[in-house]
Amino acid sequence: MAKVEIYTKFTCGFCHRAKSLLSGKNVEFEETDITMGGAKRAEMLQRSNGQSTVPQIFINDKHIGGSDDLAALEASGQLDALLAG
Repeated sequence: MAKVEIYTKFTCGFCHRAKSLLSGKNVEFEETDITMGGAKRAEMLQRSNGQSTVPQIFINDKHIGGSDDLAALEASGQLDALLAG
């Protein structure tokens, strides 16, 4: 199974949607809450080429994007292949 990482904030509806999609597929993921900012937010900004919205999702260290990007991968049938590998 792929390594899935997601940067989130506490009250983010888009974060909840992305996590629900992944959980519905029984995908384990590492969640990093950046609500309070700090070093982890800076890490997210660096890894995502300056994208400051949440969630920011990575599969096997590849930047996927946000919730809409994850949903688009699912709708196109590409997400399962990414998660498998």
